[in-house]
Amino acid sequence: MSNQRTAPIPIDQARSQLLASIDMISTTEIVSLDDACGRIAAENITSLIDLPRTYNAAVDGYGVDSAELAAAPHKLFKIIGVARAGHPFDGVIGAGEAIEIYTGAVMPSGPDCVAMHEDCSRTDDTVVITANLSKASNMRPPGENLAKGETIITKGQMITAALVGQLAAAGTAQVEVARCLRVAVMSTGDEVVTAGTDAAHAQIFDANRPMLKAMLQSKQIEVIDCGIVPDRLDALADAYEQALQKADVVISSGGASDGIEDHSQQAMGQIGASCAFWRLAMKPGRPMAVGQREKQLVFCLPGNPVAAFVCTRLLINPVLTRLLGGIVQPTLKISVPAGFTHRKKPGRAEFLRVVLVDEGDGQVLQLHGRKGAGVISSLTGADGLVEIPLENAGVDKGLMLSFLPFHERGL
Repeated sequence: MSNQRTAPIPIDQARSQLLASIDMISTTEIVSLDDACGRIAAENITSLIDLPRTYNAAVDGYGVDSAELAAAPHKLFKIIGVARAGHPFDGVIGAGEAIEIYTGAVMPSGPDCVAMHEDCSRTDDTVVITANLSKASNMRPPGENLAKGETIITKGQMITAALVGQLAAAGTAQVEVARCLRVAVMSTGDEVVTAGTDAAHAQIFDANRPMLKAMLQSKQIEVIDCGIVPDRLDALADAYEQALQKADVVISSGGASDGIEDHSQQAMGQIGASCAFWRLAMKPGRPMAVGQREKQLVFCLPGNPVAAFVCTRLLINPVLTRLLGGIVQPTLKISVPAGFTHRKKPGRAEFLRVVLVDEGDGQVLQLHGRKGAGVISSLTGADGLVEIPLENAGVDKGLMLSFLPFHERGL
């Protein structure tokens, strides 16, 4: 592998290139529905039943025949029974008769509509209905929620809390999912020490490794902590090799540029990983390299924490989703006007930390925190990133920009 300078690649192109070149892991496992949320389905699941299975009442009230009610709007119906959810009425409701029925109860034979109790006047065991009702009023038909044979979840879909509820309602107790992805994380640099230890003069506490481990926390990723690697080519190459013996993906931070003590590209070459690309046409995150060794990946992030954070969100996370067999969704971008001015050089995109601020008739974006790829405090309290496109020379107030909200901003 050579560190010969090549033109930086736009982030969207880098992401598309990687997604097209990798295959999902093939091993799957069966998990209980209680453990399925947050995992990626490895199978298509269809409903084996209609949901609901029968006609049932959508409200509390009285079930009658709609044609009979229409023919005699003030007719006195005789109440001959009660139906509750889980306790159906075992019988037939005949002419001139009604059933007292509650939400979710199975509709007995005879009635074809339900009058809400507030539209009824009851005296002892008789009821007069004041509403005009048609056939199937206030009733749920079989399969209204889910029809037998209908797809509940598609292979590659992330299982959410709502899908867990739907799967449970359809009687599904277990789901086949992709096995956990093993991701090794390491920091590099002689100046980096672990928080909680004594830091000598010119040393800094390692922020990237704890931050990356927190960003990767999920039910579908097993994070392997590989510690801090010294600024030596042989040490980094050995650390990569050892990590690849037990992981599908390796993520290192620091040493991704082409300085004297930046060894990541040479180290990847020594372990037989080919360079997918080096340098991104974006700020922060320009000095980033990605290596591939058969089906394994090595991500070499910049050492600056903000750059490492942004590259992980925009590039690494989608790739991990694809490796797990997941459907990679387009990055959520919301068009919001800028409430700030900014100047930059065309030729690379910029991703700045912002907050949403109420102003006048709507919301605008305002820059958040101090500038700089090493200023991690600019991430804390930010609502998300704003993308300044590659070709832009700057931003004027009112310009519509793409806002990329952080997960913390959503519901």
